[in-house]
Amino acid sequence: MTAARTRGSERTLGAGDLGGPLGERATLVQFSSAFCQPCRATRRVLADVAAMVPGVAHVEIDAEGALDLVRELRVLKTPTVLVLDRAGRVVRRAVGQPRKADVIAALGAAV
Repeated sequence: MTAARTRGSERTLGAGDLGGPLGERATLVQFSSAFCQPCRATRRVLADVAAMVPGVAHVEIDAEGALDLVRELRVLKTPTVLVLDRAGRVVRRAVGQPRKADVIAALGAAV
């Protein structure tokens, strides 16, 4: 997993952008594609973390079905994971299959 901090340059994302509600404390947004093997493992990791940490939601977005958002957010590979704070600001971004410990650590920037 390649992680990067993001600054305030990206806009705030809401439920309308994501197709699902934001978490009370943070949201894990996963961009996936149909034939992406690492996306399946990423889905399990993010779902586990969201179930484990109160107030955290996991939203998965089919990259092919959300091309405008993919372009706007410059998603170039799947899986791409965004960590949003409670207001929908991107505070962390990672490409590739994450480890559970890395996701939990990234949530520290959001909560």
